[in-house]
Order: sequence, then C-alpha cells, then structure tokens
Amino acid sequence: MLGICRGRRKFLAASLTILFVPAIMWIYLFAGSFEDGKPVSLSPLESQPHSPQYMASSQRERESLEVRMREVEEENRVLRKQLSLAQSRSPSHHRGNHSKTYSMEEGTGDSESLRAGIVAGNSSECGQQPAVEKCETIHVAIVCAGYNASRDVVTLVKSVLFHRRNPLHFHLIADAIAKQILATLFQTWMVPAVRIDFYDADELKSEVSWIPNKHYSGIYGLMKLVLTKTLPSSLERVIVLDTDITFATDIAELWAVFHKFKGQQVLGLVENQSDWYLGNLWKNHRPWPALGRGYNTGVILLLLDKLRKMKWEQMWRLTAERELMSMLSTSLADQDIFNAVIKQNPFLVYQLPCFWNVQLSDHTRSEQCYRDVSDLKVIHWNSPKKLRVKNKHVEFFRNLYLTFLEYDGNLLRRELFGCPSEADVNSENLQKQLSELDEDDLCYEFRRERFTVHRTHLYFLHYEYEPASDNTDVTLVAQLSMDRLQMLEAICKHWEGPISLALYLSDAEAQQFLRYAQGSEVLMSRHNVGYHIVYKEGQFYPVNLLRNVAMKHISTPYMFLSDIDFLPMYGLYEYLRKSVIQLDLVNTKKALIVPAFETLRYRLSFPKSKAELLSMLDMGTLFTFRYHVWTKGHAPTNFAKWRTATTPYRVEWEADFEPYVVVRKDCPEYDRRFVGFGWNKVAHIMELDAQEYEFTVLPNAYMIHMPHAPSFDITKFRSNKQYRICLKTLKEEFQQDMSRHYGFAALKYLTAENNS
Repeated sequence: MLGICRGRRKFLAASLTILFVPAIMWIYLFAGSFEDGKPVSLSPLESQPHSPQYMASSQRERESLEVRMREVEEENRVLRKQLSLAQSRSPSHHRGNHSKTYSMEEGTGDSESLRAGIVAGNSSECGQQPAVEKCETIHVAIVCAGYNASRDVVTLVKSVLFHRRNPLHFHLIADAIAKQILATLFQTWMVPAVRIDFYDADELKSEVSWIPNKHYSGIYGLMKLVLTKTLPSSLERVIVLDTDITFATDIAELWAVFHKFKGQQVLGLVENQSDWYLGNLWKNHRPWPALGRGYNTGVILLLLDKLRKMKWEQMWRLTAERELMSMLSTSLADQDIFNAVIKQNPFLVYQLPCFWNVQLSDHTRSEQCYRDVSDLKVIHWNSPKKLRVKNKHVEFFRNLYLTFLEYDGNLLRRELFGCPSEADVNSENLQKQLSELDEDDLCYEFRRERFTVHRTHLYFLHYEYEPASDNTDVTLVAQLSMDRLQMLEAICKHWEGPISLALYLSDAEAQQFLRYAQGSEVLMSRHNVGYHIVYKEGQFYPVNLLRNVAMKHISTPYMFLSDIDFLPMYGLYEYLRKSVIQLDLVNTKKALIVPAFETLRYRLSFPKSKAELLSMLDMGTLFTFRYHVWTKGHAPTNFAKWRTATTPYRVEWEADFEPYVVVRKDCPEYDRRFVGFGWNKVAHIMELDAQEYEFTVLPNAYMIHMPHAPSFDITKFRSNKQYRICLKTLKEEFQQDMSRHYGFAALKYLTAENNS
C-alpha cells in the first residue's frame, strides 16, 4: 500500500512540474524587465527600434530566450518520459489481492484508432478505465456439444481460472453428452467462487435448424445467435467465447471494456484477421456481406439488455432470411449472420483491439496485431487444423496452449481472498467429515483418502454404443494407471463387447494417453469403450473409487468386474450373454465366477479352448491364479472340479475369497476405505455374500493374468509395517460396519476371519 501511495505522489509531482515550469519561466523572463515593481527605463538609444544598440540587445535576448526554451523543453521531455514510465508501471501496483480495481487496456472503438493502437504497441492507459469491482462476478457463455468439445472447454476454463481474480459464472449451452461430462467435472473440481449453469442445446435446435450451415461446428455453431432468449432475462451482459480460445490475461480486463460502449453499441468484436470477407481468397469466392474485413465471433461482448430492447431476435432473423435467398447457406455459421447484421447497422458494434482475439486461421493476418508477447491477450485456434495451423509464431502459441492443457487442475482450487464463495452443501459436508478425523491417528492418511474428491472427466474419448435389445448385454469393467496402457489393445482384441475403464492419471498423463489412443488403429476403431479419467491427488491409488466410477457409467444391464492385467478368453463376451439367459440373472441374485489363471511368461500362445488351457496347466505353462502366494483368494472356485465340469456349479463364500464375477449393474459399490493394495476385492465379495448373492462358477469360461512389474502399492505393503497395521485396522472396522448393517448374519465374517 505504501508503494502505491509513493507512486501516486511521484505521478502527481511530475504532472504539476510539467504544468508549472513553463509558467514560472515566462514569469521570470517577463519580470526581468521590471525593477522594484516598475518598468526598467531604457536608454534613448535602446528605445529606438532601429538603432544598432537596440538591434544587438534584441538579438542577444532572443538567443538567450531560445537557449532557455530549449532547456525547458528538454526538461519537459525528461519529465514526460518519467511520467510515461510511471503510467506503464502503475497496473502492477493495482494487481495485488488487496486492490479493489484493475487497470485495463484502452479500447478503440474504430478501425483508425485500432490501427494506431497496433502501431503504438498496444500500450496500457492508466486511470482512464472504469473500475471492475474486486468481487464483481464475470459472466461467460460457451456453446459446447460432444466429447471433443468438452475436452476443449476444460483447457479454455483452465486458462481463464489461471489468471482470474474475480468470481466467475459460466453459462454452458450444452447437449446431453457435454452436460453429463462437464457437470461431473465441475462438481468434482470444486473450484471456489465459480458457478455453473447449463442450458439444453437440444431444445434450441428448432430456433436455428432452418439455417443451412456448411461450417464444421454444425447446428451448434449457430446457437450464439439466440443467447438473448436462452440466458436469464436478468442477465445484462456476458462474454461469449468459442471453445478453441486460450486466455493469456485476466478476463476481468475484457469485462471492463463493457464500460466503453457508447450510444447504441451492443456488440464488442475484433476485426476478422483474414481476407475471407473481402472475397479475394480464390476465384469465384463469394462470402456473406460484411463491413470491410468483417468481424470474428470467437470472442463477443454482448449487452443483452439493450439487444433485447432492440428486438435482436427479429433483427438477425430478417437479415438471415434475406441473405439466404441468394447465399443459400452459411459458411462460417453464426459469424456470417452477425456480419450481415453489422453491415446494415454499423452503429451496433464496438471494435475491440485485435489482441483480444488473435486468430490463428489458415489465411490469418494476425502477425500484424502484435509485436511482443506482452501484447497478446486471447489466442483463437479458429482453423480446423487447430494446433497444426501454419503461423510464423505457432510454436510459441502451441506451447502456451499445451501449458494449460497439461496444467494440474487441482492447483486452480484456490480461494479468492476477500471474495466469499457461495455456500456449497457438498463442500460443507466434506469439511465436516474431514474435521471429525483425528489428525494424530497413525492411519489418518488412509481415512482421509476415503473423503478425497477426485476431479473426474467422463468419456474422455468419443463413445457410441447402444446395448443389445435382448437385455443380455455385458460390459467389462476395469481400472488402470499409466503403466498398464499397453494392455488396452490386447483386451480390445479379446473382448468385442462394451468396456468401461477408469484411468488414474495426472493432467499431463491424460494428454499422453490421448495421443497414445489416437495413434492406435485398434483403439480408434472401437467406439464402445468408455474412458473415464480420474485425476491424481493424494499419495494412495484409489482402486475402489476407480472401480465405482467405471461401474457407474455402463449402459448395459450386466457387468463383468475384471482387472486390467487379465485377458479374457476369446468369445467370452458371447458366452457370458448366453449364461445370463441360462442362469436367469434377471430374476435371481447370482454372481457368475470366471475362473482366473496366470502365466509367468510375457509371450504366451493364448489357449483357444478349455482343453488347450488344461493341457498348458499340466505342462506348467499356466497356473491357477496366485496359487503360490495367495491360495485363499481363489481356492473356493474349486479348480479340481472345474477341470471336468460341464455345467455351472455353486460354491460357498470363504474368508479372503476374491473371484472375478459377472453381476447385475445394481450390485453394491466397492468400499472406498480400501486403497492401494489389500482387501479391496475381498470386502466387495463379502458384501455380495451378505446380500445373499449366489456364487456360481462357469464351466467353460476363463481369464488369464499377464505378468507385469510389481505395483508401487504392493511394494509399500510389503516394506511398510505401518501400512499393514492400518490395513488390518480398516479390515476390522469394515467387519464391524457389516455386523451393524447386516446384523446376526454378518457374524460369520468375524468368525471366519478369526479361524483363517
């Protein structure tokens, strides 16, 4: 604060000096002609205008005056320079958390001033901008549809959150897919002072479906035209952004530009930075009408209240109908219609400085917009080629984009000092649960993990699947981390049915996975695999949370609860669907067991039949799963009986039993208290038994575990005594919870544990 006050005093002193030094100088020079308050008398010779003495004296006075004037001008130049430096530094003083206002770039509003601003280097003006209040909410509208656009929105939001110092209210016009993805993402992201509202894009289709559109954005690319009807009538202004935008500054600076709108200006837009609307890109190129180069609608400032009063809906519809009679369709979606309206009504637009929308399209002239990195405010990847677009400085822009793409979103969960967040029930409940934990408990970190909210991005890649109409469909469910990616292609080759996978990754690893998947012909040919990213947080691998996420997002009536290290036998998908009918799973509580085997060989000739598998068992190429280290886990499957079985047979639950099963989708979730290694599947099977599920072994089904390096969690379990103590404590607490929940029937679990 002291530094700000000193800076203001310097600023004031410099201003006063510039004003008063010339005045003082003239008073001094004029006073030189007086003595004791009276005019100094001149000699008769000096008083004669044409006398030699008078001429010489006048010459000397003029020369003296010129010298003094040059000195004063030089002093003024230096003072102006100091004043300019003080102005350019002043925004940094106002950017602290204790400041109530921001200094914003001076907008232009007309193309001549804009060009002058570009030449001047987009410098900032101090003290001429209306203030953006510290806790004023900034409203942002985004149209988003589909799986890929949902990923783009996340990167855009990250760039906004990184720079912001104001509460934000996002208005998302989304289809059903994007809403499911983004609602879950923001709910689990839990960013303070951020509010999200959704508007059904599918309900708006009828408003714009009559407009033929050639643009790759499709019908959703026209929906910005109807925001005055879509957004709440109480909302007066909003910043509208495309999903392919990256912010390089605080969005509050753009919000402040609204205060510069004058008269009937209701649209804030940047001039289009290509020659598209000039119609000279190729022979017979015929664009929609536009004012000069036209305007780009990737970034729009909308004064909604004034637009409604002007009857914007009627205005754009009449214009679109008239132009479509000759143009037949739009080429650039809503942008063509916006420009046609502006062509007729140029008074509607306030022209934003070009750095608020640096357009990296195929024929861009954006390089004329900036001279330095500091000039950039918003980068717009408005080419279908996106990051592959050609531009002199594309490497810099790409690196900036990748920075936010791979940035840890958990770091953006920061509070805005001095701006209280709206009360959130989920957040309050979480804080209450955490406060009840004893931080001195040696198992505190284990207990805390149960309540950790992990940011979750559902359907990270395109997903398209309709379950079979006969209600027998089965989804394979599994979870994995980055070190198991190599198993994905093999599983897809063995299992042709739908798959639901939860991947535990960092933001950077999620992008590595995306590149891996997009480079795989096998994975890209499969649209029935749902990839759900659960972002890393904390020191434990939340194995049961991952399983629950994958289980929750299946579309079939049944699921096969597997692990990523297992390859199912060829044809298992169809075999399980037949077993569902044969064993009447729809009317009975059964858990169908798929017997598990393992190999110690990285290269395996996978058995194509049960007979071939039995032969490999006899030769020692295969083994029953974990027979040498954890026999109890799968012993109740009764592999001796399975060798000769031709029909399904029932087995009883035993302590530490953890088979891989097929169950209905309404089965209980996994218990989240178990993280990392140990008891995560055992507890689930115990609960299935407590709920009176019948365990039935399938005679002609099998799966084989492939070898891999030991996981980090099993290494901790083996080397850390406290880890094992805490796991034992959690087991005992789980059994006590089972007894309280299921009563007398659950006592057998305590007895079995004591006897084992």
